[in-house]
Amino acid sequence: MKEKVANPYRKKLSFMGIISLFLIIALVVFIIISPMYIPYSPDSINLDNKFAKIDINHWLGTDHLGRDIFTRLIYGAKISLSSVFIVLCIVLCIGICMGSVSGFFGGNIDKIIMRVCDIFLSIPTIILSLFLVGILGSGLENVILAIALTHWAWYARIVRSVVFTLKNKEFVLLSQVYGASSWQNFKKNMIMPIFTQCIVLATMDIGHIMLHISGLSFLGLGVQPPQAEWGVMLSDSKDFIWSNPELLMYPGFALFICVALFNMFGDSLRDYFDLDLKNLH
Repeated sequence: MKEKVANPYRKKLSFMGIISLFLIIALVVFIIISPMYIPYSPDSINLDNKFAKIDINHWLGTDHLGRDIFTRLIYGAKISLSSVFIVLCIVLCIGICMGSVSGFFGGNIDKIIMRVCDIFLSIPTIILSLFLVGILGSGLENVILAIALTHWAWYARIVRSVVFTLKNKEFVLLSQVYGASSWQNFKKNMIMPIFTQCIVLATMDIGHIMLHISGLSFLGLGVQPPQAEWGVMLSDSKDFIWSNPELLMYPGFALFICVALFNMFGDSLRDYFDLDLKNLH
């Protein structure tokens, strides 16, 4: 009877990765179900109850317009996370398509696409986002489009490198000899490595994109008041930094926690898949 030998290459997600994943899932579930039980509207104004302190009715008090802060935080999280999800969907679609075409065909097509990527990568994303929003106009939809257009080049670079490396491997060349088409090779041998790399980078990018959205909303270019969003809440509260500093602390702390959780989970995924993405940002 053969003795079972432990596989030395089997790896598990780190403890911090498991904790951050659990907290992210709990946060998302709470954000989804909590609006069903919150008795207040995020935009409901009650000037008779402005700057109310924490009590059983208002868990985090109210702001300068009497709006429930806890309710606005929850709705702000919903807007931020859904916006990030839309941005990443657009980025992944553009990045995977452009990177795959560049890696497969090579030659002049590869040179043109990579030079376009170089242009986008040479400009800081926040500056390029501000430039694009200035052209497209303010509003959440334009901010989402602007951020997506500033991030796709990272993913195109990764996909191109994966495709360019794998297409010259012996098992891929051998499958072509036996009649496999380029699309069949792509589906069988390249999809999983591409998605592995892109999902890890996307997870690490969530916090970065969330800060972009909140920053542009803080400047009045993204989500517009009175809609509840963390950047808008920070902007509304800046005039009360000395008299009521907690109005700034709540959305700032919420943003910090979300960004930290996604960054920790992204780092854990990167270590789990043993990827080298440190030089991409």
